Amino acid sequence: MAVRIRLARHGAKKRPFYRIVAAPSEAPRDGRFLEVLGTYNPLTDPATIEVKEDRVLYWLENRGQGVRHRGEPAAQDRRVGQGPRQAAGGLGLVSPQGRLP
Repeated sequence: MAVRIRLARHGAKKRPFYRIVAAPSEAPRDGRFLEVLGTYNPLTDPATIEVKEDRVLYWLENRGQGVRHRGEPAAQDRRVGQGPRQAAGGLGLVSPQGRLP
């Protein structure tokens, strides 16, 4: 069973409050979790983050993995701005074979 460290949303509508949890990768976002590792409150200025560092390290050392979000590039992905479209000035000038004209 793969364990992920992620945020579980709580709070009312338009008033988010998150718990940092260790959860099975198959569990839904706000569903079953193994342990609460901390909290995150984005509504305070500045945002409040409380973390149980020893427990986070435990999960990372044993079997926990952080979650990669859609907006974050993976380590094996190309660096930002280095794709064929960016090399062509961002105009989308890419031939059907994937090479620059």
